[in-house]
Amino acid sequence: MSVPTIEPGAKKPVPEEPPDAGERHRLTAVTGLAALSLDAMASVAYGPEAIVLVLAAAGAHGLGFTLPVTLAIAALLAVLVASYRQVIAAFPDGGGSYAVAKAHLGRRTSLVAAGSLVLDYVLNVAVAVTAGVAALTSAFPALYGQRLWLCLAVLVVITAVNLRGIVESARVFLVPTAVFVASILALIAVGLFRSAPVSTAAADGHASVLADDATTVGALLLLKAFASGCSALTGVEAIANAVPSFRSPRARRAQHAEVALGAVLGVMLVGLSVLISRFHLQPVEGVTVLAQLADASLGHNAAFYVVQFATMILLALSANTSFGGLPVLLKLLARDHYLPHVFALKADRQVHRHGVLALAAVSAALLVFSGGDTNTLVPLFAIGVFVGFTLAQAGMVVHWCRERGARWRARTALNGTGALLTGVSAVVVTATKFQDGAWLVVIALPVLVLAFEAVRRAYARIGERLGVGRLPDPPHRDRSLVIVPVAGLSRLTGEALNAAASLGDEVRAVTVCFPDAEDRAQTHALERSWAEWNPGVALISLPSAHRSLGRPVAEYVRAAAEPGTRVTVLIPEVEPERLWQRLLQNQRGAVVAHAVRRETGAVICRLRVRPA
Repeated sequence: MSVPTIEPGAKKPVPEEPPDAGERHRLTAVTGLAALSLDAMASVAYGPEAIVLVLAAAGAHGLGFTLPVTLAIAALLAVLVASYRQVIAAFPDGGGSYAVAKAHLGRRTSLVAAGSLVLDYVLNVAVAVTAGVAALTSAFPALYGQRLWLCLAVLVVITAVNLRGIVESARVFLVPTAVFVASILALIAVGLFRSAPVSTAAADGHASVLADDATTVGALLLLKAFASGCSALTGVEAIANAVPSFRSPRARRAQHAEVALGAVLGVMLVGLSVLISRFHLQPVEGVTVLAQLADASLGHNAAFYVVQFATMILLALSANTSFGGLPVLLKLLARDHYLPHVFALKADRQVHRHGVLALAAVSAALLVFSGGDTNTLVPLFAIGVFVGFTLAQAGMVVHWCRERGARWRARTALNGTGALLTGVSAVVVTATKFQDGAWLVVIALPVLVLAFEAVRRAYARIGERLGVGRLPDPPHRDRSLVIVPVAGLSRLTGEALNAAASLGDEVRAVTVCFPDAEDRAQTHALERSWAEWNPGVALISLPSAHRSLGRPVAEYVRAAAEPGTRVTVLIPEVEPERLWQRLLQNQRGAVVAHAVRRETGAVICRLRVRPA
């Protein structure tokens, strides 16, 4: 085998850089669809039903408008998908409506968009988990009394999966998503070939909620049905919010996932509405419209239960959409100084761990507040997402008017129409659900915006004091004094003095002496052992009349802080080999560090020494 030679003076070949290891923890178009579309996919379980329940107020004549209302929603869905496809291309760093509003509608409007998205994501988790558990307790009534604990258990499982990475969560949820979509599409396909229901067993024995027949259907009723059915559009924005979670080329993959979501969701919504009209279904108490459709199309057999269990599982897991989208939004807010910067940090597997944990904690509080009851949370749901839709599309109208690229007039008209429709829907939903609890969202949204502003002002004050953005004074060397608190002689003490001697010009050891006879005897024994050891460092006893450990050290440090002297307090501590062994520590170092930090401006260094 010949060995290649390198001519004198020639450059050595540079090895190719290894591919980004983080890319394997990012999403493809398919896994992105599974991780970020569960909310939208699961909405077909309650979107058509929301339309039917509103139109039922006008009797059978009102139910005849189910398909036209659904087609209007599907048209709005197409507008939203087209709009968010453009949002993905224009804002590949994610953020969705927040990013659009920040760029084109102003800072305060962007915070309204961000706040609405935060509320929607948090409520989505609570609603999804409670709805999934409600489906479970409907199948197994004996579990009804334990629904809160079941909700919290489901939340723990989803949180744990997401802490392992968004790709891991996508892989876990890919199969349930595929089963659900396949079962709904099969239900629609089979139902289209039937002229009459094959079974009505699911609805037998249940009272109808259909009102007396009416001859006319008012525009207000249709508008209310449209607004209620638009709950099926929640989650459409999640992909645009989480573009950085996709593999390169990120924008292209996210666009493909967005279009696929719109196509599948639109087909399912329209197909289910066609079957509702074909079978003349009526809403009944205790049985969902989707269950009636499965019964009518597939029969009351194993296929019926497959649809029900797939729906139950996907409803519970649709909370994963929030875990995919909200941490990325929190990262952007933290980057812009509207949230603590810790939300911008990434852990292993490209996980915004603090965002995931914060979402889980707030969602758990909501579950406890509601007692695991879906009906308590539903009136609060979907208002925030309509606000986000409206602001995103209004911002894109401004974007096209500024850019004036190819076909900008058509795109402006498209986004303007979408903004008008979603704005009207937001007003109608808020007005119709205000007394049912939507007033909480109306209050919470401005409070959240004010909180964002307060965090930003706090960071601005800190930055001003630290001189962020200004050149600091040239560095200079001060005299360095290192003070080492000790309680006895050991290898820990020797390591601490060695480190102190390396850090400072002068080292002093201090020990706190308590007034009890036993403590005084221990202090005298330490002084004798210190003199025998003779490390070349003075040991200073600090009396403490009130048995305070940290305050005497802090007072001595404050007295030793002379002008031109930089004081460092080096606190030696044992680093345990096992996590549980931390419970065995006396926490003396933490007490001293807290007192010194609170009462002085000294530098605190906590030296961790592992036992040999």
